[in-house]
Amino acid sequence: MNEDARRNDAHDPQQPQQSHGAGGYPPRPPYEPHPPYGHPAPYASHPQPAAQAQPRTRRPVALVASVALVSALIGGGTAALVGRATTAPAAAGTSTKVIGTSSSGDTGVAAVAAAVSPSIVEISATSGAGESTGSGVVVTGDGEIVTNNHVVSGAGSVKVTFSSGKTVTGSVVGTDGGKDLALVKAEGVSGLPVASLGDSSRVTVGDQVVAIGSPEGLTGTVTSGIVSALDRDVTVSTGQSQGQRPGGGPGRWPFEFGGGQYNGDVGSSTTTYKAIQTDASLNPGNSGGALINMSGEIIGINSAMYSAASSSSGQAGSVGLGFAIPVNTLKADLDTLRNGGSDS
Repeated sequence: MNEDARRNDAHDPQQPQQSHGAGGYPPRPPYEPHPPYGHPAPYASHPQPAAQAQPRTRRPVALVASVALVSALIGGGTAALVGRATTAPAAAGTSTKVIGTSSSGDTGVAAVAAAVSPSIVEISATSGAGESTGSGVVVTGDGEIVTNNHVVSGAGSVKVTFSSGKTVTGSVVGTDGGKDLALVKAEGVSGLPVASLGDSSRVTVGDQVVAIGSPEGLTGTVTSGIVSALDRDVTVSTGQSQGQRPGGGPGRWPFEFGGGQYNGDVGSSTTTYKAIQTDASLNPGNSGGALINMSGEIIGINSAMYSAASSSSGQAGSVGLGFAIPVNTLKADLDTLRNGGSDS
């Protein structure tokens, strides 16, 4: 190689690529860096920034999308919380599983009726003044039954009819005219289905309730409604045979409420108690029956109901104005009733 050739090789930066190409090496694109020689072309680093440019152009879009998603989740979550807050009470009122049922799906009025009806009886009491019909709640398996004092007060004989249709003789164990409560013992029975007594201090206005009794002698009648008010002052008679009429048939139990007198004259001997008010349909014969919450627990003993007279017979249907003695009053009085009651 002559001097000119060596000078050309030393000063021509492209000569190595030409020599490699000429020598059979794979040709390299002019824009790709040549790591072994350590002197990349001025634009050799351009591809890497180009590779970084793509995520940089996407990042703002992703960020906006993420912010939008979080905002949607927050907004949707807030809406869901508000929705749950406004709908939860109604759901709770209708979806509580009923005590004594086997399936978690046993809820609502039908489930309450099926579970509690076997524990509600019809009571027929006879005295010299006639016959009256009321209802009662079974509280022990051997036949203890709670009812109103005004259903059995002064009765010479008592008959108890169960939801199965079986009728047995009953006897009055104890009466408490001051609380309008009485205890009857059905004879010759055992293993009866027993009602579950709840807690009336937990009852609130608007709670859904079910009433079971024997209005007009129709055993096992079921109605439903809500708790309309609490602590209503209801005045009833403490006298004997207060609701009985000559010739038989259910009585129209007189009571006073809010300064008015309903269903007749309560007489001179009266008592006043704090009652649960309900709009569940109650009629003569419901007295002594059960007011029940949606868990299937007894929360009151139905005791007074207003029926506006609209016929010559003086009988009319329910107008949604009924009252029940709180079950906590009953629970506190049970031992007294078992020992003969306060009237003995």
